[in-house]
Amino acid sequence: MSVSIKIVNAKKRFGDFVVIPDLSLRIKEGEFFTLLGPSGCGKTTLLRMIAGFTAIEGGEFYFNDTLINDIDPGKRNIGMVFQNYAIFPNMTVRKNVAFGLKVRKIASNEVKRLTEEYLRLVHVEQYADRMPDKLSGGQQQRVALARALVIHPDVLLMDEPLSNLDAKLRVEMRKVIKDIQRNVGITTVYVTHDQEEAMAVSDRIAVMNEGVIQQIGTPKDIYQRPANLFVSTFIGQSNVLKGELEVKAGTTFMRIGSYEERIDNVKTEYMNNRPIIVSVRPEEFLMSNNKNSGMKAVVIDSVFLGRNTHYFLRLEDGTEVESVQESTIDSIIPNNSVIDLAINTKKVNLFTEDGSANILRGVCNDCDA
Repeated sequence: MSVSIKIVNAKKRFGDFVVIPDLSLRIKEGEFFTLLGPSGCGKTTLLRMIAGFTAIEGGEFYFNDTLINDIDPGKRNIGMVFQNYAIFPNMTVRKNVAFGLKVRKIASNEVKRLTEEYLRLVHVEQYADRMPDKLSGGQQQRVALARALVIHPDVLLMDEPLSNLDAKLRVEMRKVIKDIQRNVGITTVYVTHDQEEAMAVSDRIAVMNEGVIQQIGTPKDIYQRPANLFVSTFIGQSNVLKGELEVKAGTTFMRIGSYEERIDNVKTEYMNNRPIIVSVRPEEFLMSNNKNSGMKAVVIDSVFLGRNTHYFLRLEDGTEVESVQESTIDSIIPNNSVIDLAINTKKVNLFTEDGSANILRGVCNDCDA
């Protein structure tokens, strides 16, 4: 059985250092929910508070309607998968998976049935009698996942489970984890600092910084309409430019130097002349040789990566930006070429001068919580 998780006004400090000042969120039953942020932002601390491994100094934690603050970790019915796998080196794969069932004094025939079922679920049944040191990293992580799931926990907690794997195996394992989570339907809280990994596996993501949730949303929400500049620059890649918002006869325009574009989706409360920050993802730049169709830019360098070519450009004011364009069959634009650089206004994001808020409509922050 899965549960929903509700956290109300959580607080945590270590000595004088406040890790989590005041945090609230809701995680839906059966949801794959990711805590994403840079190292030291409090995401692992929050996960350990849910698990009961770290003391709760303030706030309330609920599984469904049950307050779990004072419930021992062993009685919270959680499954845990760690960064270092934490499987027993002196036990075979089969015994590792069966361990939690035996601790719960499950009947031996049921232990055998469930162990075999979950070995098959994670596709390691052929390694059942091997010792962990005879397994690859990906195989060990599958064993750790089976051991966490076989006890039928209410919640699965995963702390940077793929960070010790090589790049190709990480991509393979994140699909495995997501497929299994969907099949089992268990509420999962996943911690990572890897933005692409979070985008690939999550139903919703909470982007954290300095113990504060900056935005909660689907991968699409937070990538396309980040709530603030931190989210925009942390999720994916963004070119950050200084600009101006100008209102002329009720119509809003974005201006960067002498380059100007109409912007139709500015929130009413921000429709006045003001300095802004313009955040442009590399794929949102439009490069052309047409005169007077954008900002003048000089090609500094380019990197051909097959499907796409990455261009590194310098604007007239000296600002350096990156643009990603689909590779053409003819040629790569040579270094030192002067090109016109426009912006896809349907995708660009505009922020207040301090970067604290997105001024465009369509920002969804915890909209479906």
